[in-house]
Amino acid sequence: MSAVPARRMIAVMVLVPVVVALALWAFAWPAARTAPRDLPVGVAGPAAALTQLERGFERREGAFDVHRYDDESSARAAVQDRVVYGAVVAGPEGTRLLTASGAGPVVAQLLKEAVTAQAPVGTQVQVTDVAPLPSGDPRGTALAASALPLALAGVAAGALVTMSGLRGTRAAAPLVGASVVVGLTATAITHSWLGVLQGDWWAEAAALSLTVAAPGATVAGLAALVGTPGIGLGALLMVLLGNPFSGAASAPELLPEPVGAIGQWLPPGAGATLLRSVAYFDGHGAAAPLVTLSMWAALGLAAMFLGGRRRAAALAEAERPAPVPVA
Repeated sequence: MSAVPARRMIAVMVLVPVVVALALWAFAWPAARTAPRDLPVGVAGPAAALTQLERGFERREGAFDVHRYDDESSARAAVQDRVVYGAVVAGPEGTRLLTASGAGPVVAQLLKEAVTAQAPVGTQVQVTDVAPLPSGDPRGTALAASALPLALAGVAAGALVTMSGLRGTRAAAPLVGASVVVGLTATAITHSWLGVLQGDWWAEAAALSLTVAAPGATVAGLAALVGTPGIGLGALLMVLLGNPFSGAASAPELLPEPVGAIGQWLPPGAGATLLRSVAYFDGHGAAAPLVTLSMWAALGLAAMFLGGRRRAAALAEAERPAPVPVA
């Protein structure tokens, strides 16, 4: 057997287990270590009650980041603005918990269990969901399941543009067009047909389109700069890391550090957060993920144009006639 096939066989035997190990680590580790870490919650009520509520949360060191509010209306506004995931309100009628299942049903259930556990025996905790999920998706599973297909759609769009040999504007136009069509189609399915989204239709379509365009432009941009291996690098970044780190099925604050933060810097995580904001919170909390997605898309498109220019310059140089030697 020649040296080249032998090296390729060894490379396959080593590379496949490495990729599988990386995938298992990326998907299984965050799921196995799910727990609150500086999860923003609010408390409201009389000063004495606030101190008691804070102590209850502080028993789990590092789990919660407690914010104080003057009254229930202020706490409710903070939940609806996505400043906190929920708030405990102490009053003459007893303890009330404000949750937002639209921000993550796992977090809402976690807060309910935590507040109920620290309440006096026999006390009934009233729970009010101020940003509920729609009846078409009461557990939020449809939105969580959308992260992977959208990431795959973006990677596929970037790969197809690259393999079609398109460069510059001719590559950017179909990439953006495909992203918009995917966004419109996904909104028609999730909002109009399944009823799992309940925000502004066009805002949701824009969010979904940008969630596809950002990884698509990144993959195409990497391929334009480093060649075909850029497709694999982009897929690794967007699917193998971006999807499990997105927190779409739970919340970024429930993932191990720094996975939650990293996930929000990648398009799948930013896209999930943006979609939740426009679908259930009237756009509150959309600024940061919108900037993140826009930066990925802009940098990817810039790389596509830069790679196209470099390729055009290289072709022009290759076609330039050799200088005629002077006798």
